[in-house]
Order: sequence, then structure tokens, then C-alpha cells
Amino acid sequence: MNKRLLLILICALVGGASASYLVYRLVGGRAGPAGPPMAQVVMATRDLQIGTLVGSSDVRMGPWAGTLPKGALIKLDAALNRGAVANLYEGEPIIADRLAATGSGGGLAAIIPTGMRASAVRVDEVVGLAGFVTPGMRVDVLMSGLAPGGSAGEGPRVNTLLQNIQVLSAGENLQKDSEGKPQKVQVVNLLVTPEQAERLTLASSQTHIQLVLRNPLDTETASPPGARMSELFGTSVARPPRAPGPALGRTSRTVRTEPGELGSAPLPTPPGLDAIPARKIRVVEVFNGAAKTEVTFTVREDPK
Repeated sequence: MNKRLLLILICALVGGASASYLVYRLVGGRAGPAGPPMAQVVMATRDLQIGTLVGSSDVRMGPWAGTLPKGALIKLDAALNRGAVANLYEGEPIIADRLAATGSGGGLAAIIPTGMRASAVRVDEVVGLAGFVTPGMRVDVLMSGLAPGGSAGEGPRVNTLLQNIQVLSAGENLQKDSEGKPQKVQVVNLLVTPEQAERLTLASSQTHIQLVLRNPLDTETASPPGARMSELFGTSVARPPRAPGPALGRTSRTVRTEPGELGSAPLPTPPGLDAIPARKIRVVEVFNGAAKTEVTFTVREDPK
């Protein structure tokens, strides 16, 4: 082989190797250091609603690049047979705080904190079907009805019963009507204390319950005075002072008249009527709440 040709080939190989090395160093320097290693975490395979009991088909192990979220589960067994206390979405890592304690099961009971209760309230179709009340929202509870001891002239009264109450769930429930036929009704479960549950149950059975939405950032407790039907129509009048005596009962007084008298006006006694027996005028006072009426009648008394 010609020595000149061989020299040219050697120089070309050396130049190509040098150029390749320089390019590698330049590209490697710009790429920077390698990222952190991939980790395996527990992820949801589908969207899971609140109260869902997590099964083996609901979770899988998946890669996660970067820093792991605080509380992320790294073993499948740690997520199985635990109820979801918040909505879980497909492909996101499952956090331990978003699952109920092990052994507590699923359903609504798994998301009730210790010391609290879930109280069901029946609402109308406007509130239920329109989606105005959804889990996580905050509501006030109003009750309306005729107050005990109130007069029919004032009409029903509305008052705020509870404020800033969290909604646990909202949906349909099967109940039976007066004829025993099943019907779907809108039911909202509220998170309340045991004392609030008692008041809410009593109000639900004796009055009409209405839920009103509030801003979840508004935690201030208001003091509304309430409203009466008579005030809405501008016919509200001050209540008369209660008369002394029992609130509901009867009292009577006796007015004695002599023969020939009626009340305080004396009348002449006709001849031959001296033997007419004395008469008593009885006045019966009837109290019905603040209303008072009088009934007058006469009783004849035999002479002694």
C-alpha cells in the first residue's frame, strides 16, 4: 500500500476520534448532572369517591420522579381495605392522610371524626338535584314554623338553628310514603356534634328545615334576629302585656245584688215581689295565651 495513502487514513481516524471526543464533552457538560432516581409509589388506577373501600384493583405501583410527597405510600398492603376520606383521582399517588385508619372500613362512617356525628336531613329537589349542596361545602340550617305559645295572628317564624356546618354527603335515599310505596328523596348528611344532632332531629320532626350556603372562608358566627310572617306584611303589632294569673285557665268573680237591683243601678221593687230571691251575677274570665275574654251569667239564690 502506498505510504502516503496510509498516512492520510491514520490522520483522518485520529482527527475523527478527537472531534467525537470534543463533541461528547460539550454535550455532556450542557446536559448537567443526572436527576434523582425514580421511586415506586402506590397510585390510584381509577377515580375513587369519598367512602370507597380500596381494593386490589383500585391501586397499583407506579414510578415517581423527584421528591416523594409527604405521607406517600410505598407498599400496596398499606392502602388495601381502607376507606377513602377524600376524593382520589386516577394516576395520583395515594397519601396516608387521605385514607381512613386500618380496620375502620369504608362508607360514610369512616370519614366521621371522633366525637362527631353524621345527621341526615331531608331537603327538597331544588337543593338536592340542582347540586347546590355537595360534600365539603358549608351551610347554615334554618327552621321555620309556628313557635310554641305564639299567636296565630303573627304567623310562622324562621330562626337560624345551626351555623357553619360541614356537608359530608348528598344524594338520593329510598323511603316509603304514607301508603308504603318506595320513593326517592334527597338526603344531605351533616357533620354535627351530639348536642347539635339532638336539636337538628327535634327541629326536623316539628318544623320545616332549609339549608343555605355560605362561603367556606366565612367562619364568623352571625346573630340574626329571626323573622315573622306578620313583619313581612307590615302588620306586626306589639304583644299586649300578659294578665296576671295562669297563662291558660279560668278565673271568676261574683257580684251579689239585692232584690230589686241589677248591677249598681237600683230599681224600684214592685209590690208583692219582696219574696224574689237574691241574684248573683258571675263573670268568668278566660285566658288563651295573651287573649282574654269574659263571660257573664246570672245565678238565682234561694232565700234563707
